[in-house]
Amino acid sequence: MSEIPANNPALKSWIEVPSNSDFPIQNIPFGVVQSEDLAPHVASRIGNKVVDLKTLHVLGYMENLPFELSDFDTDSLNPMMKKGKKAVRDLRNRLSKLFDVNQPDLQQNEQHVAQVLIPLEHVKMCMPVQIGDYTDFYSSREHATNIGMMLRDPANALMPNWLWLPVGYHGRSSSIIISGEPVRRPKGQIKPNPEEPPIYAPCRSLDFELETAFITFDGKPLGESISTTEAEDYIFGMALFNDWSARDIQAWEYVPLGPFLAKNFASSLSPWIVTLDALQPFKLEGPIQDPAVLSYLKYEGQLSYDIQLEAYIEPENGQETKVCTSNFKYMYWNMAQQLAHHTVNGCNVRCGDLMGSGTISGPTPDSFGSMMELTWKGTKPIHLKDGSERKFIQDGDNVIMRGFSSKDGVRIGFGEVSGKILPAFD
Repeated sequence: MSEIPANNPALKSWIEVPSNSDFPIQNIPFGVVQSEDLAPHVASRIGNKVVDLKTLHVLGYMENLPFELSDFDTDSLNPMMKKGKKAVRDLRNRLSKLFDVNQPDLQQNEQHVAQVLIPLEHVKMCMPVQIGDYTDFYSSREHATNIGMMLRDPANALMPNWLWLPVGYHGRSSSIIISGEPVRRPKGQIKPNPEEPPIYAPCRSLDFELETAFITFDGKPLGESISTTEAEDYIFGMALFNDWSARDIQAWEYVPLGPFLAKNFASSLSPWIVTLDALQPFKLEGPIQDPAVLSYLKYEGQLSYDIQLEAYIEPENGQETKVCTSNFKYMYWNMAQQLAHHTVNGCNVRCGDLMGSGTISGPTPDSFGSMMELTWKGTKPIHLKDGSERKFIQDGDNVIMRGFSSKDGVRIGFGEVSGKILPAFD
């Protein structure tokens, strides 16, 4: 891949960027915002300023780019993404140039600046993408091993297929929600006593899953496959993702077809989509894959990413406590392999499809990406700063996840994804 001008670590913006911000000029993520005065429309962000792309287009700063006003004057990123990888890359490079401290064009036009930049606190973040289909993978070896040790024979923690293919399941896109939207505790069948019939009750073992998600551009026609070499050309960007899980409902229902009600009640997505282009400087080698993968899953180069991930629990009227620190680099199966496997049978992906990474756990107990692992199925409770303890997530708890990459003095982050648990309906 040729150098991307917007990724230059030496760039500085004329917009003030707080120290340690997730959103320097090298990031330029995309999202959808609205306010009392403005209908939902496409935006970017530098520091704590929202960049109104609709207004930039109206004022003539998008000349010679393949976008129309309707691509930004809309309530999702899908029309913009429909223009493809090169168009989005050119747009990001254009925005980088406009907000470069050495570029006067926009900087010196105070009237335009006042129209284009909106204080972050003046907008509400909307669901950024119209998600058609949603697939969740199970691609962290450490996570799969931990769960297998708890639920099956520890000597055979991984299922026989796990080291041969990226295991996944089809999720429910209708219940993907934006960060900050509360989550109602789900109800369903649980089996507290193995010797007795199941009961109908609210979930008693509510869990978070520390994940990321990637959003696709339009893929190939039905019947064709996307190779690992091509895969990243079909990935628009990444976000933080909390795929909430009802562990007790899941334990009873998942054989033989896998998760259903235990997963489809809610999944939380962070509002800013960080382009895969912006993450290129943070590429690294992935874990060694043994046994050697089949031909369609082979790849060359660096396809893993150094993204630090953190999860916090904030009890009602309390202080947040960090409960784990993991990293995307622990993923055994990378995004290119996931997309190649997803399409190897001819399955078509479409613009706006979402692919969840699956829980991302590391090798140490403090890097486990779920309460199921952190408390080892509730046998080792976590102690919070307010003195309380948790085996699983309680009503009133707000779960917050953050993620960022850092290198050469540049920090590219995702902001956060959060969700507060409300009691089950009567």
